[in-house]
Amino acid sequence: MTTAFGLCEFAAHFVQGRWFMVSACFLIMVGTGCTYLFGTYSKAIKSSQGYDQTTLNLLGFFKDLGGNIGVVSGLISQVTPTWFVFLLGSALNFCGYFMIWLTVTSRISKPKVWQMCLYIFMGANSQNYATTGSLAPCVKNFPESRGVLLGILKGYAGLGGAIMTQIYLAIYGNDSKSLILLIAWLPAAISVVFAYSVRPVKVVRQPNELKIFYQFLFASTALALFLMAMIIIQKRVFFSQAAYAGSATVVCALLFLPMFIAIRNEYLHWNPQIDGPQTVESSRPWPLSSSEERRAQNARTSCFARIFKKPARGEDYSILQALLSIDMLILLFSSFSGLGSSLTALDNFGQIGESLGYSANVITSFMSLVSIWNYFGRVFSGFVSEILLHKYKVPRPLMLAFSLILSSAGYLLIAFPVSGSLYVASVITGFSLGAQFPLIYAIVSELFGLKYFATLFNIAQLSTPLGSYTLNVKVTGYLYDRKAKQQLQRSGKELAKGTELTCIGTECYKLPFIILASITLSGALALLILAVRTREFYRSDIYKKFRENNMASAETEMASTSVQEK
Repeated sequence: MTTAFGLCEFAAHFVQGRWFMVSACFLIMVGTGCTYLFGTYSKAIKSSQGYDQTTLNLLGFFKDLGGNIGVVSGLISQVTPTWFVFLLGSALNFCGYFMIWLTVTSRISKPKVWQMCLYIFMGANSQNYATTGSLAPCVKNFPESRGVLLGILKGYAGLGGAIMTQIYLAIYGNDSKSLILLIAWLPAAISVVFAYSVRPVKVVRQPNELKIFYQFLFASTALALFLMAMIIIQKRVFFSQAAYAGSATVVCALLFLPMFIAIRNEYLHWNPQIDGPQTVESSRPWPLSSSEERRAQNARTSCFARIFKKPARGEDYSILQALLSIDMLILLFSSFSGLGSSLTALDNFGQIGESLGYSANVITSFMSLVSIWNYFGRVFSGFVSEILLHKYKVPRPLMLAFSLILSSAGYLLIAFPVSGSLYVASVITGFSLGAQFPLIYAIVSELFGLKYFATLFNIAQLSTPLGSYTLNVKVTGYLYDRKAKQQLQRSGKELAKGTELTCIGTECYKLPFIILASITLSGALALLILAVRTREFYRSDIYKKFRENNMASAETEMASTSVQEK
């Protein structure tokens, strides 16, 4: 009876703790990776609706627009509970993708292009609610481990495409239309299940906190390596439905491994006498830390008076202060050039493979490889940037600049393809795209503080949809269709209304990707300027204020315990 009561007491303690919350966020973040599967099911939309490449790229733009306009979700999270953010995102996810599935399966009449754009915008925009609801509380709960935490969280998002591919192959078989249905209901269901579990909690840093994050890293790496092995094997060997079901079972088991790691570590440090609720407060007026004093002084000043009187880097900026700062403008330009180019490349991978003569199965492998290396880019940038920052004081903007330079090399491999170069390009594109997200989020949290982090990290990628639209629709889609029309004219065929334009050959994407590489390099140059601007800040102890707050909190708790004992 006592044991059963103790287990129940531990279970109640666990589901209210930081480690259950962060492991639940890993599962939620998997669902946000579904937006990277557009290249897998875009062909089904294109053929069922009779779209040309420019129209398909317009859909891709609205997907990217929805996926990167997260300011609304950030503002909502500032004034509503986290569970409301998750539930709202779940509703948008299901409604958007379910309507697309009804369309491509001809269960409803063919909608107009603007309606399809609205559907995919809603579905993609839902990821911002899941991302905001996960990242903001996690960074506040683990402020001194934000780099590694953001890397793992975004890493699971990067694996989301490959994970969903294995699950949909097990449930539906190789049917890209059914993949849209899976994307509609599964991420929404996960967010609903864990909606009430994620929230900011009391920060009590454990001595082995970083060690636990490394355990999460090993678990996610094992999942990534298994997925990569399955991608390679499934490309070379015929898989039956039962074989796909077996691989999906292993994927799900590895996916829940962080939950068991969290249970184990929480149980090892659980003490019901200490972890129970403390109701007695100390009557001693403990002094505020220096950072708390500065924030209290700022709070007494008028909001409009502070817009152009910015605090020091690392302190809590207001939304307008951050938006009007040069640092944020540089980040916005890097998002336009870096993320805009990466998303353009990702959205066109299906058509790139088709133009170079690859089969549909191989193209699916490309998309899965992008997803796997997206993961490695995210965890690598998160962990390595944290190590370089702590040991060598290397500014994070410098690592972000290197990731853009790397992606430019990948674009040139697409522009000038040789045998097997598309495999290498998919690896580089996925890795560099993944590396950008944790770095941007960490830079925002460090330069502008955590008070409005939920809104500010969404603002930092506001320019991404503009970059995606300009580079995807106006550049890549336009030049692709122009080459396709030229090929059609050379073949002596007439261009009839509703004809699907298909370009074959290396010339289809040469000029667009030379342009992408050039624009991405300009974004890297801007980030090198930001690295120079912030080098003194990153040479300082940027996490000192969090240790001050933790020490003050620990002293208050000790005093409270002493009063209770008396």
